[in-house]
Amino acid sequence: MSPGVDALLEQARAGVRRLTPHQTVEAVRAGALLVDTRTEAQRRDQGELPGAIVIDRTVLEWRLDPASTWRIPEAIGYDLRIVVACREGYSSSLAVASLRALGLHRATDMIGGVQAWLTAGLPMSDRPADVRP
Repeated sequence: MSPGVDALLEQARAGVRRLTPHQTVEAVRAGALLVDTRTEAQRRDQGELPGAIVIDRTVLEWRLDPASTWRIPEAIGYDLRIVVACREGYSSSLAVASLRALGLHRATDMIGGVQAWLTAGLPMSDRPADVRP
């Protein structure tokens, strides 16, 4: 029998220093790459994160792996600090586990996702999203 998704999530988060929304703002100011993996419908509902690059979860590893032919220009090395954000902070944790397995050892995610960002009263962007196909 499978241990279940809760055990998988716990394992994914083990040893990862996850960030609050306010810590995420500071990390981005210090040069971290903020990656939004929410769907278009979720972004339309919640708004756009300022300074975030939007990467579909289905291609995240290919876009952020510095050794990938399909990487984005910002994916310059395995020491890159990456903060992944999703709607509520669950799928982002699983995404971070995958990025760390690729060697992106500084990848982390935002506790509570964009919902926590909104609850904290942090501003959203009024600019169009920086969507990376």
